[in-house]
Amino acid sequence: MLRRLSALAGAMILAGCVSTDSTDKTNIPPVVKAPQTKPADFHKHAASAEQIANRLWSAGQPSGNDIIELDATELEDLWQRIQLQMSFNVPQTRPIVEQRNFYSNHQAYLDRVASRAQPFLFHIVQELEKRQMPLELALLPIVESAFDPFAYSHAAASGMWQFMPATGKRFGLKQNFWYDGRRDVVASTRAALDYLQYLHDKLEGDWLNAIAAYNSGEGRILAAIKRNKQKRLPTDFWSLDLPSETTAYVPKLLALVDILKRPDDFDIVWKFIANEPKIDVVELSNQIDLTIAAEMAGLSVAELQALNPGFSQWATDPDGPHHLVLPVNQVETFRQKLAQTPSKDLLRWKRYTVAKGDTLGKIAQKHGTNISAIQRINKLDGSNIRLGQHLMLPVSAGDEADYSLSQVAQVQQQQTNSGTKLEYTVKDGDTLWDISREHKVTVADLTKWNTLTQRSTLKPGQTLAIWQPAAATGNTAGISRTVTYKVRKGDSLARIAQRFSVSVSDIVKWNNINTGNYLQPGQQLKLMVSMTQV
Repeated sequence: MLRRLSALAGAMILAGCVSTDSTDKTNIPPVVKAPQTKPADFHKHAASAEQIANRLWSAGQPSGNDIIELDATELEDLWQRIQLQMSFNVPQTRPIVEQRNFYSNHQAYLDRVASRAQPFLFHIVQELEKRQMPLELALLPIVESAFDPFAYSHAAASGMWQFMPATGKRFGLKQNFWYDGRRDVVASTRAALDYLQYLHDKLEGDWLNAIAAYNSGEGRILAAIKRNKQKRLPTDFWSLDLPSETTAYVPKLLALVDILKRPDDFDIVWKFIANEPKIDVVELSNQIDLTIAAEMAGLSVAELQALNPGFSQWATDPDGPHHLVLPVNQVETFRQKLAQTPSKDLLRWKRYTVAKGDTLGKIAQKHGTNISAIQRINKLDGSNIRLGQHLMLPVSAGDEADYSLSQVAQVQQQQTNSGTKLEYTVKDGDTLWDISREHKVTVADLTKWNTLTQRSTLKPGQTLAIWQPAAATGNTAGISRTVTYKVRKGDSLARIAQRFSVSVSDIVKWNNINTGNYLQPGQQLKLMVSMTQV
């Protein structure tokens, strides 16, 4: 994670990638010296080092023989932490350029991706660094799902990393009535990196082939490699005969890599994500109702479900996993309340008397649980029950109408048509899930308020009604902190405001800026940046 920047003579410039001006030997820009500890199978690309050096140079970094050491973990922006450690070579081929043009023409799409990635990206980056895997893989969920943990494909792939059911089970992702590990961001990230590392090792240490195999399956890539070997042809990704979906898949990732390496070249802004943990995992010992957990953590049920999309019902899986993902600033409060709460109070119970015609299956379906849970709670050896028998059943702490949890895990929080009505105009690429998260409501409420279904296609310009409780209206400031931003060449107030999701007027106010003057490279600005956790 450590990079050294050196402003020495041109002979020390990495791979000769930075040219110097012989007429001014005092203004040689700093360069990034490639680390000596990177795995040997990484693709080297000196240009990214050049670009980082040039940015630091344009921002007024020291010259002469100064040596600067940068630790990627100390950067304020998480995108920069990724950028500083990227190493893939990006050839300027037509497929990559076409994909890059698409992304560079859809700034709003990248803004939505950054919003979805915000709670989880730091965790993914840390896991990649621990395993010494390429940081470019942190961008793969953009290609797979646009960082949507609830994404579901027609082919039955699910989650941010888009695991098929069989592949998910192969890499330890549990899938049942209560829980789908493919949607659990922490579990699926572990499984995805396990899978990618396995593919890399299986495919002779070639990361591009491993990424292609992640899309189309290792068997297809191995067969293509075998055919090329028989014909004495190269076996790199670009030389293989692969399905059109896969030949476009890898260029999509490389196009994103190229844009992140040099966003200024394409007039793209990567929305600021603080380089610090947003979430933590709290281990539990028992099943817990999500409404009770949300109350203990000081969250709405929708906010809790947004961080724990793996849970498909109103409670966690009685057989585990017994953990919850929470915002880091809520963890201590939750742990204190958890320690004070008896295990029996983590669920609500009801006593049920078996009626004529009842079976365990009918009872389970009626009360939102499953047969195995009823058997375990009541210590039943089989499925036989008798008329008049009393059973203890777990029930949701919320009203039944507020718990329309489905197998696509759209959580319900308690909402009614009271408070303030807002009108939202649909933008290109919006989904019901994006809009629900932005306004802290549920997908089911959005569909109810607007006579839609959860699979309805939204159209740009369409107006949606959104009801917000009076207590929530106007309370959107959230958690914020001061970030110091150093102006780069080509920056404008509008561009900086866009990147940090603040207004130009606020930047002017916070920094007493005379709007008649130009920003200067190296100028430092203080920004109050929202650090919203969920």
